[in-house]
Amino acid sequence: MNYSFTPIGIVHSCFPDKFGVPRQPQLAPAATGRIELLPPYNREEAVRELNGFSHIWVVFVFHEAKREVWKPTVRPPRLGGNRRVGVFASRSPERPNPIGLSLLTLDGMQTGEGGVILQVSNLDLIDGTPVLDIKPYVPYADSVPDARAGFAPQAPDKRLPVNFSETARQQLQALSANYPDLPTLVEQVLQQDPRPAYQEKAVDSERVFGMCLYDLEIKWQVQNDVVQVIEVRAQ
Repeated sequence: MNYSFTPIGIVHSCFPDKFGVPRQPQLAPAATGRIELLPPYNREEAVRELNGFSHIWVVFVFHEAKREVWKPTVRPPRLGGNRRVGVFASRSPERPNPIGLSLLTLDGMQTGEGGVILQVSNLDLIDGTPVLDIKPYVPYADSVPDARAGFAPQAPDKRLPVNFSETARQQLQALSANYPDLPTLVEQVLQQDPRPAYQEKAVDSERVFGMCLYDLEIKWQVQNDVVQVIEVRAQ
């Protein structure tokens, strides 16, 4: 039996593409965005009482991870990208059905003639992500304190120190009026080491990586397990 779903909303995110996006929600509190509900779902009564909840579950489509053929195993970055586990024992975007689930912080709502906008943070979704459903997070039902978490029992303990070059500091200062909390966002994202897992052990300290936040390009290197932000500029 086949099913088809119509998106009820779309994500407007600080992440224009996949590289640099936190691998899980709740890892970069400064990563903010908006969920815009689409007609006919953008009605005020559809979100009545939602502002009484601090967090929401967002069911979405991995629209840039669609595959013609699914694989039963994947290589989670958490295991260094070298060990395979079953796709259903992972949160990999490469799934039989490209559906994801994120727990986001609900910071506010805007309703009125312009429709419905949900302000969210702790975001791990790229710009343009289709949203299939939104559900409130209910602590007594959704939190299980003694739950087991297999190969991911706790948040990643590897967080790289982040340094900014003088050029990057000056550029961030000049951009601060238009991009609030940008230095914090850059630091929180790069602390997670967004390099592909198979490259994390590489000794190539000269390689310069590029990452996009909003309409900005961030240039950075990793030297002796320390991130050095080289520059921040408009694309």
